[in-house]
Amino acid sequence: MTRRWMRELAGWFSAAAIALVTAAQVASSARADLVFRDGDSLIVALFSRSLLSGDALDWAMSSVLFLPETAGYTALDLALPLGVNAILAVSAVLNLLALYGAIRVAAGRAGEGRAPVAWSVIALGVFGILAMTDVSASRDALDLASLQLTTTYYSSTVIAVVLSIGIARRMLDRGERGERGERGERDDRGERGERGGRRTIVLPIALGLVSTVATLSNPLFAVWATIPLIAVLAILAVRATRRAPIFALLVSLLGGTALGIVLRIPFAAWIANTGVGYAQPSLWAESLQYYGRLLTERLLHPLGALGVVMTVALLVLAIVGSRRAEDAGSRLVAVVAWSAPLIVVVGAIALGTHAARYLQPVAFVPLLALVASPRVVHFSARVRSRVMAGVAVLLLLGGALSIPRLSDAASKPDVDLACVTDWVDASGRTGAGQFWTVRLPKLHLADPSHLVQVDHQLNGYAWLVNRTDFAVGEVSFLVEDAQTVQWDLPVAVVPDEVVDCGRYSILDFGVQTLPLGPQRS
Repeated sequence: MTRRWMRELAGWFSAAAIALVTAAQVASSARADLVFRDGDSLIVALFSRSLLSGDALDWAMSSVLFLPETAGYTALDLALPLGVNAILAVSAVLNLLALYGAIRVAAGRAGEGRAPVAWSVIALGVFGILAMTDVSASRDALDLASLQLTTTYYSSTVIAVVLSIGIARRMLDRGERGERGERGERDDRGERGERGGRRTIVLPIALGLVSTVATLSNPLFAVWATIPLIAVLAILAVRATRRAPIFALLVSLLGGTALGIVLRIPFAAWIANTGVGYAQPSLWAESLQYYGRLLTERLLHPLGALGVVMTVALLVLAIVGSRRAEDAGSRLVAVVAWSAPLIVVVGAIALGTHAARYLQPVAFVPLLALVASPRVVHFSARVRSRVMAGVAVLLLLGGALSIPRLSDAASKPDVDLACVTDWVDASGRTGAGQFWTVRLPKLHLADPSHLVQVDHQLNGYAWLVNRTDFAVGEVSFLVEDAQTVQWDLPVAVVPDEVVDCGRYSILDFGVQTLPLGPQRS
């Protein structure tokens, strides 16, 4: 038992080192814009700040509520004396650690001839390499693995998907052990048997809880996890001699997903877009061309091409593993590792979607091929000890050197941003800006309500923002940058002054005010 916990602890330390190295590299690349500065990426930080400030809450959210992400960010904000970027950096590391935990569940229990801890660490390492092949600053690139380092792009949903697959695997493994016991291979029925019975009850409850919370926060969970798992479990049920664990999993998964959807009803006033409008099946051809173009752009960069090759290799490994699996749990994980990405990609194209982030399962689900059958690779004791010592030293050095690198990336000064926030704070007035322009300065203001989010016609743009901001009714300056659409103001006015803040400009109208139009989303 002691050796087992030592292995588990070593796995977590190794995962922490990999998480630090990955986060430091991504935060030091062009992808840092997505982690620290992108308009979409800041919703959780803005929402958390609003909660902690005691503001009246009337948020206009997308179909995603970001509930686990907000809880995690808020806890960090309360516990750590850090600025916004530092908390985002810590969140990036913790997101990867949480992913390791989910992968470790999916790898199954340790046992004779099995090395689930080692293969879970390897899987996270491969994911880290995939994230480091993401080099585009664009949120629309097919650079999917690095999205897990943000607080916005469905990090908790990714973890919930892998965790659900892991719980299902544990349930099937336990069912097979029960079947072997019925054939006379059971150990004593004392305390161990009672503990096994409790676990048999706990696992379906855990799956139901995970699917409920995940669906409540993000209905994409149903597409990424519920549908693929149901399909695979249904196929396994045809071949299984013991179907009770499979039926229990189906009930838990379907029941939890349905309950999550029902629990979204009280949040209806906050959900500005249910997501139904994103489905446009008639645009499937345009969707195919869109994703094909993104794939071509990724293949044109050497690191992007490496990432694609690694993903294809994992998919092939998953297909081979599904044919060679020796038990239902291993077969479930291996089949899901290749079928879920396929289902998601075909579904995204069939529905005519145009958002790379919907294809994230392509980046993380194939990793499960590495832990479907985590067998021990036999080396001589001498070689094994040297390899383990070498890997431990590399991880220790890499993790230690990555801490200051990640800190530097998070604390990198932004003179242009500081120019805007200092001016707005000093003015004491309220201004406005368009979505992609205003959200970063808004987050870093002493009072975020002093910048209102509008469209190019000065209508209140109620999207991922607290609608109480629009109560001010009028503004006296505008913030713009290269992403700002040409203004079409409701009144003809000329600014008294244009304040130059580098990539930003502040159009100051002085005592003149501009009325806000009606809200739209």
